[in-house]
Amino acid sequence: MKKIILITSLIISSILVCNGQKKETFTLKKVLEIANENSPTLIQTRLSLIQSEENLKAQNADMKSQFSLKLDPFSYSNRTSFDKRTSTWFTNKTMGSSGTFTIAQPIVFTDGVISLNNRFGWQKSETVGRLEDETFSNKLYLSIEQPIFTYNRRKMRLKELEFDYENSKMSYILKKLNIEKTVTQQFYQVYKDQKDLTIAKEEFRNQEKNYNMIKAKVEAGLLKKEELFQAEVNFATSKSNLYNKEIALENSKDGFRQSLGIGLDRDFLILANVKTDKIDLDMQDAVQKGLNQRMELRQKEIATEQALFNLIKTKASNEFKGSISASFGLLGQNSDVNKMFHKPSDDQAVTVSLNIPVWDWGAKRARVRASKAAIESSRIDTKELKKSIEIDIRRTCRSIPNLLKQIEIAKQNVSNAERTYDLNLEKYKLGNLTGMQLQQFQDQLTQKKQSVTSAIISYKLELLNLKIQTLWDYKTNKSYLKSNSIK
Repeated sequence: MKKIILITSLIISSILVCNGQKKETFTLKKVLEIANENSPTLIQTRLSLIQSEENLKAQNADMKSQFSLKLDPFSYSNRTSFDKRTSTWFTNKTMGSSGTFTIAQPIVFTDGVISLNNRFGWQKSETVGRLEDETFSNKLYLSIEQPIFTYNRRKMRLKELEFDYENSKMSYILKKLNIEKTVTQQFYQVYKDQKDLTIAKEEFRNQEKNYNMIKAKVEAGLLKKEELFQAEVNFATSKSNLYNKEIALENSKDGFRQSLGIGLDRDFLILANVKTDKIDLDMQDAVQKGLNQRMELRQKEIATEQALFNLIKTKASNEFKGSISASFGLLGQNSDVNKMFHKPSDDQAVTVSLNIPVWDWGAKRARVRASKAAIESSRIDTKELKKSIEIDIRRTCRSIPNLLKQIEIAKQNVSNAERTYDLNLEKYKLGNLTGMQLQQFQDQLTQKKQSVTSAIISYKLELLNLKIQTLWDYKTNKSYLKSNSIK
């Protein structure tokens, strides 16, 4: 089955010369690609997305085993102290060197840290007038740090960064949609100005023909001179209108160039596909697609989750909490490095600490109430946003069929206006109609032609509006999110 594709565009040649340069042909797809590459807003959002992604990667890397080596290559001290047993002063000189190798493994589910440590050192001590001692030591021990009676800070931090990354992805897609909407509107505005210029040129040619015809008839004495005056006025008005349309087109092109981020000397022509494709549209289905896919709703959910995190942090600002620290290992030391572990000694330590708040004059209670109010406000915002989304989609679904009818009516009006103008042009040529009356029919024809362009553009923009509201591309019958996913 053959598809009849009606593409209404400016009747242009493929190569036009303006100021000695070839004009580019811009389609909607091409200008969107240019805007996505050059848009400062989209570039900044992309950088923010990269920042969130790298922060998340860093946090995930922090969850893995961490290897560290701490070195104290040289230390020296010379101290004078008092010995109470002998009631004498003595001077002690100490030199040393040490290094500690640590493997630390964070425990995500408990927010604790378990680490294996090995500290090797050398120390030489000399007490003036008494003794000299040189010792090698090695301490190998396993340590555990575990907070208790509090929330898991490490796990919450990871979740916050995941939310931040998800938010950045959604912001990027929303900005891309916003740019698509803005660029599409400007694209069709330039197209409309091109179309208006074409219509103005056609009107100018008609007025020029009429003027030459009336002039010839007046010179031949077939018409009164007053008709020539009116023809001159109509011709001059048409020429002025043509000049105004040229200026309007150049002005809209400059604004479009700025939005695309291209040079102001870059000339182009707009080639728009104005085929009015009909889509299968079910209001309830469209509403469901919007509620399922709209990223603003997910952003509201994330905001509520973040508010819950703030509530947890607020409750922990002056909380009853504690920590357990434990270490188990062996300590070997000897003046001979080869005999350090001949008689090792156990090295064990366990510490339990508690932080018990007593009185804060109600500060914590007030902060908790404020956090709960923020959570409730966020939930209300989500409910109202769902209502607004549904209302907007319902309004758009009602509007699209009506716009299609308006296009059909506008095309029929053009057909009628063309027949009316042709009939009255014949009357005008026979002298049965004044130039002022013919101008009214010409203005009516021009207006009807412009109405068709406006109706088609309104329909195209409303289809784009529906895609933005539902995040569903009805032309390809696919989700916008899947076709614009970020890897």
